[in-house]
Amino acid sequence: MGNARKTPEVRADSQADIAFLLLIFFLVATTMNSDKGLSRVLPPLPPEDVKVEDAKVKERNVLLVFVNAAGQLMAGDESMDIRGLKDKAKEFILNPMDDENLPEKKDTEIDLPDGSKWTYPVSEGVISLQTTRDTSYEVYIMVQNELSRAFNEVRDQVAMQKFGSLFSELTEDQRSAITKAVPQKISEAEPRKGIKK
Repeated sequence: MGNARKTPEVRADSQADIAFLLLIFFLVATTMNSDKGLSRVLPPLPPEDVKVEDAKVKERNVLLVFVNAAGQLMAGDESMDIRGLKDKAKEFILNPMDDENLPEKKDTEIDLPDGSKWTYPVSEGVISLQTTRDTSYEVYIMVQNELSRAFNEVRDQVAMQKFGSLFSELTEDQRSAITKAVPQKISEAEPRKGIKK
């Protein structure tokens, strides 16, 4: 009985090294989701020979969309629900009745993929979005989505008239032509300070 064996101890001195290597492996092997922002194409810089004062936009060519901290929306001179913003923006972009209170149109020659030219009355309108500093991010994104939907629907409408297909189904060159015919002009003004009660 004197030969009772002792249970061997498990060596723990290398477990810290193994845990560290596993941690490094998972950090390297794991993919992280990257945040995506809103897709916006900034307008080109004005030519050097054009003064800033000359680049001002006529009042009829601007639709001011204002959102306050409470999520209340004003487009132009009227207060509205966010569900009506898309239709208001579409009417502003298209100006179907050539209303003198809505944006001017400028006949523009656009190159088509087949080498021909297409003259389309491009709207001079700009949608100016302004918020307060305490406007919630959720409301801001909802307004941006509605404005983007308006431009997308107008592009679909023009694409159907010109090419007989939706904008998303067009070739790259056809999409480029429609984008020139219906440019997405959304300007964002610096947020206002919140209104104190």
